[in-house]
Amino acid sequence: MTDYGENAPPPFAVRIPVAARMLGLGRTKIYELLDTGELASVKVGRARLIVVSSLRHFIEKQTG
Repeated sequence: MTDYGENAPPPFAVRIPVAARMLGLGRTKIYELLDTGELASVKVGRARLIVVSSLRHFIEKQTG
């Protein structure tokens, strides 16, 4: 994961490969979760960014 330094706030959104590493999943599964609406994303130019809070919500939902 990217080092944001001690004083920098954590990111609000990350690129798909970073989100995949955060969840321990492959990119294909991340795209499936995006297609089903289980993960939220924003598009900035050609980049798709996964909203970090949706990653947390997904994990919370899975763990009960």
